[in-house]
Amino acid sequence: MKAYVNIETKPGTVFQVVNHMREKSKEIISADAIYGRFDAVLVVEAPTLDDIDQLVYTIIQSDPNVTRTETSIVLGKRNSK
Repeated sequence: MKAYVNIETKPGTVFQVVNHMREKSKEIISADAIYGRFDAVLVVEAPTLDDIDQLVYTIIQSDPNVTRTETSIVLGKRNSK
């Protein structure tokens, strides 16, 4: 499964959070600071939804500089006619 995790951070900590996330888990494929409503976006891949759930709650949200997250799960491919 693949998901995008949007992150809000405490002011002035976005680069610290992004660098920390890159090192924290092999399931975090990319971590980037961004402009917009959120401060950073992570791309994560894990075998199951439970694994993504664990990653978000035990690693990402446990960072003291992360104030809010919003996770978007990528839909499976479907045939369109």
